[in-house]
Amino acid sequence: MAHHKSDIIEIMEHTGMIPVFNHKNIEIARKVLDAAYHGGVRVFEFTNRGDNALEVFTELAAYAEKYEDLILGIGTIFDEKTAQNYLDKGAQFIVSPALVEELASFAHKNDVLWIPGCSTVTEVYRATRLGAEIIKAFPGNMLGPAFVKAITSVMPWVKVMPTGGVSPTKENLNDWFKTGVSCVGMGSQLFKKEYLQTENYQELSRVIAETLTIIKNIRN
Repeated sequence: MAHHKSDIIEIMEHTGMIPVFNHKNIEIARKVLDAAYHGGVRVFEFTNRGDNALEVFTELAAYAEKYEDLILGIGTIFDEKTAQNYLDKGAQFIVSPALVEELASFAHKNDVLWIPGCSTVTEVYRATRLGAEIIKAFPGNMLGPAFVKAITSVMPWVKVMPTGGVSPTKENLNDWFKTGVSCVGMGSQLFKKEYLQTENYQELSRVIAETLTIIKNIRN
């Protein structure tokens, strides 16, 4: 089911956390997607990393169709051709680690949500002028919550999603959400290697559900 850009952002803000994940093994990717969905995730970002990333995404997108309210997007996109390849396979939004201006016109032309990575006030402002409706503060571990606070203080209309340096703890999430972020992206801190190595997807799902509850409580 295709979703409009504004609907995707609304769901991102409602859940508060977007998993960022990549794996070369489609079976593991499917199980992680299941665990995320059962934990409460409704927007999931697969990243374009590895030689078979498009192949895995293609199968994952087909698998994800069983969840009618799950939105699957693609991250680590740097050019139009790659973006088009993933849109053709079912990606519903595009995320880039950098402010890539050719993706702005591509996203506008295809009426698709585009989330550019920004690390300066100038980049954030430029991204909004290019039509970005939400920006990715990246790398979050280098920028820190203070960067987001500075952005939201001078551009309070900007929706910010920090990625990198976000962990599923009350202390860390509180530091980010008190700056006014719309949601957070979470990768390796969430998908710990031991969960995948031991196939403990039930624990992964529990941690995801707990993380979403922490975010909800912080907001309330």
